[in-house]
Amino acid sequence: MADERLYTVSELGRDLGVSARTLRFYEDRGLLLPRRAGTNRVYTHRDRARMILILRGKRLGFSLREIAEYLDLYDADTSQHEQVRALLRAVDARIATLEQQRVALDETLAELADIRNQAQAALTAAKPSRRAVA
Repeated sequence: MADERLYTVSELGRDLGVSARTLRFYEDRGLLLPRRAGTNRVYTHRDRARMILILRGKRLGFSLREIAEYLDLYDADTSQHEQVRALLRAVDARIATLEQQRVALDETLAELADIRNQAQAALTAAKPSRRAVA
């Protein structure tokens, strides 16, 4: 633990492509809990991993509450059997939800592609041919 890599706000922000304000926002929401070195915040490798999970969750459209639940799964103590069983149930439920969302997304994409094709066909059919104009 003594050799653990620590990051300043600016280092972590630069590494992850986010601002110091973004890091502080997630800290204020309790999703990040950096240590203090005097008056400065310092982030551990674990904090960095949590921030990567937060950013991934946001990119995938999860709410902050859902991200917090996901981070709770990440923080679970796997030495406790009942907690591990609860973790597995939560992970299985999340996987099932994501698979349902993927099916719905695939269906929506297919429907939108059909609408686009129909609109394109209507435009093509509506264009006057050059022979008719000449």
